[in-house]
Amino acid sequence: MTRTFDRLQAIDALRGLVILIMMLDHVRETFYLHHQVTDPMVIADTEGFLFFSRTLAHLCAPVFVILTGLSAYLYQAKYNSLTKTREFLLKRGFFLIFLELVVINFAWTGQFPPDVIYLQVIWAIGLSMVALSLLIGFSKKWLWIISLFIIFGHNLLEKISFVDMPLLQNFWFIFYERGWIELGGIRLRTSYPVLPWIGIITLGYCIGSRLFDSKQESHNRNIALLSIGVISISLFFILRFINLYGDQAWSTMPSLLETIMSFFNLTKYPPSLLFTLFNVGVGFILLALLNKVQNKNWVKPLIVFGSVPMFFYIVHLFVLKALYAISVAIWGTTHGQYFGVNHVITLWLITIILSVLLYPLILKFSEFKHKNKQIPFLKYL
Repeated sequence: MTRTFDRLQAIDALRGLVILIMMLDHVRETFYLHHQVTDPMVIADTEGFLFFSRTLAHLCAPVFVILTGLSAYLYQAKYNSLTKTREFLLKRGFFLIFLELVVINFAWTGQFPPDVIYLQVIWAIGLSMVALSLLIGFSKKWLWIISLFIIFGHNLLEKISFVDMPLLQNFWFIFYERGWIELGGIRLRTSYPVLPWIGIITLGYCIGSRLFDSKQESHNRNIALLSIGVISISLFFILRFINLYGDQAWSTMPSLLETIMSFFNLTKYPPSLLFTLFNVGVGFILLALLNKVQNKNWVKPLIVFGSVPMFFYIVHLFVLKALYAISVAIWGTTHGQYFGVNHVITLWLITIILSVLLYPLILKFSEFKHKNKQIPFLKYL
């Protein structure tokens, strides 16, 4: 077994872990809409277990995006071709954008043609891949500068607005500020402004070029990943205690639990500097740990889920949509206009059950994908 293959096992395992956590968050968005959360969350209105579950789900997007950048470098290293890498990033990026606009939006809304299109995480990853395809021609030094400048500096843009210039404002909604874009008879919601995600995907590519070179020993790579993770989380704590830059300020609350919640109450849309430092840091530590245990039997299901992430993403959304429709048909609406469960622990139980039930299907598709590499379309799933 080659080192490259070993590395992919750990990457797939981490990807599998975060998409299962992502499913927990989507179960929440399906069966717990009567307790919706804002971004950042309102501490006084959010129970502790719900806060923890939502904060755990914050891992998903940044880890997935940084792994996408890292995988882009591995693709380039495998084929030793900047042109092929750029072509792959463009094709996959536009494919993901198409999926978001047509398939995934339908899975969320159940409307076709839609009145509203939500530009969410798959859109952001796709557009970030397109941006990365344009950036990878720069030297590694400039890529480091670009990625870190975006990640550390973009919070300075928070006060910028183009409300008096509608065309510029629409572009700003796409790149940095959540908002609504009117396009003919369709409204577009920019849930994931892409500029910070471009910084994160570029960072993943840079770290891939630095640590995942074929000459890099596994032990040294793990130490480096752990070091980056610890440094990133340490920077988070330093900046968070200073409480001046990188996210909204935290404050002392009536109880210790609420104060801790305030401290870790971070902004995801767009991902703040502190949000990125904490979650990317945790992601690198998890990758290092999974590198050490990737051959254990209990890791195999994570590798399977992570080997076909797009297929799993689409399947689980339609499964949740069907389960919600069935639940409403049987029990009706239980919380105002919504059907929902009463406790956050029930969301965890639903997620665990769905993970077990979906595993055989995901395993079959993963085996099919890896036995039929001659089918170009499958590599995008």
